[in-house]
Amino acid sequence: MVLLFLVPSIIENDWEMLIFSRHFKEMLIQRNIEENWVHRTVDQPDRVDRHDEGATLHYLKKIVERNNRWLRIVVNVDEIPHKAVTAFFDRRLRRQT
Repeated sequence: MVLLFLVPSIIENDWEMLIFSRHFKEMLIQRNIEENWVHRTVDQPDRVDRHDEGATLHYLKKIVERNNRWLRIVVNVDEIPHKAVTAFFDRRLRRQT
């Protein structure tokens, strides 16, 4: 099953569609990441990084419910609609406030 929802675009002053692929959904289950945390991270990120020459955006947000760990959502923005690639708690950012 593929899940679609709208997210604010940081590229334009507009809303973009985002697909949750089967792999992405499996990662949420395996890593105990709640869907509402994904929505919060993409809708109101603490930080957004561009990678792969702009092909992917990495949305980051501290999740209070998980001891302020940083959730990273990787989105392929070269595809229309955009596709959520993976999600994980980023250990590299653990010590950052």
